[in-house]
Amino acid sequence: MRKIILDCDPGHDDAVAILLALGTPSIELLCLTTIGGNHTIDKVTRNAAQVLTVAGRTDVPVYRGAHRPLVRPVETAEAIHGDSGMEIHGFDLPEPEVAVQEGHAVRAIIDTIMAEEPGTVTLVPTGPLTNIALAARLEPRIVERVREVVLMGGAYGTGNWTASAEFNVVADPEAAHIVFNESWPVVMVGLDLTHQALATPEVEQRFAALGTDVGDLVVGLFDAFRTNYKDNQGFDNPPVHDPCCVAYLIDPSVVKTVPVPVDVELSGALTTGRTVADFRAPAPEGCTTSVATELDVDKFWDMVVDAAQRLG
Repeated sequence: MRKIILDCDPGHDDAVAILLALGTPSIELLCLTTIGGNHTIDKVTRNAAQVLTVAGRTDVPVYRGAHRPLVRPVETAEAIHGDSGMEIHGFDLPEPEVAVQEGHAVRAIIDTIMAEEPGTVTLVPTGPLTNIALAARLEPRIVERVREVVLMGGAYGTGNWTASAEFNVVADPEAAHIVFNESWPVVMVGLDLTHQALATPEVEQRFAALGTDVGDLVVGLFDAFRTNYKDNQGFDNPPVHDPCCVAYLIDPSVVKTVPVPVDVELSGALTTGRTVADFRAPAPEGCTTSVATELDVDKFWDMVVDAAQRLG
């Protein structure tokens, strides 16, 4: 059983990551924390609660997190994720039946890690890394207690928000710099990997064939995501980034990783937010960072469909 905290900014692909975690028996979702990113903190927190409601998992605690980056102004990905932060076609999202918990997400992250046995909790951030950085600074003891950090963000190749940088990292590069430079193990599941996880019409049809609310939710998400990605980034089929992190935790053979040093550029005129990965071999002794490079696409989608089917 992998115990995880999912720190997210739903977001189409965040929603699918939530469903994959909920629908997989080997994953225990301890809590869900939100971070302003794909849209404002209010909207992404509501979206998270709606996904849990559709999935019938109103027992999962939800905590609202940081509303802005550590240093820089707020930037959202509304062009990709729509005015609600989770635009959907042909599916009516319900009113949330999940009450957001009292207390801040950063405190919830700390308290949850400190309450569990050392080395048992994995952090899975799929948005900007503000909450995770704040938690590490507020309570440094969590760094040695966390099993690993498996994050969606960064790229060792081309960026998507700028030519150099991926959105989650460039939205709060100072926070990313903190997270990558702590001593905990970090797996960077970046664009180089997630651009292999494309929601093709054939994939979408597999969810439609389930004939369930969860299946229909995914279809509606993919349909809107496809339109927005085509209009804004030229993809025929949208990459579904965030569930790749959860898939790695379920079965590491789905995602090939390579240990390499990674750091975050903070001051480049053209490269701020770039995750600089040093592939020169061998990796230095004690390297705590690795990057994802190859996805077993068929096995990945089998996992996600199976999880959706279990949720009904």
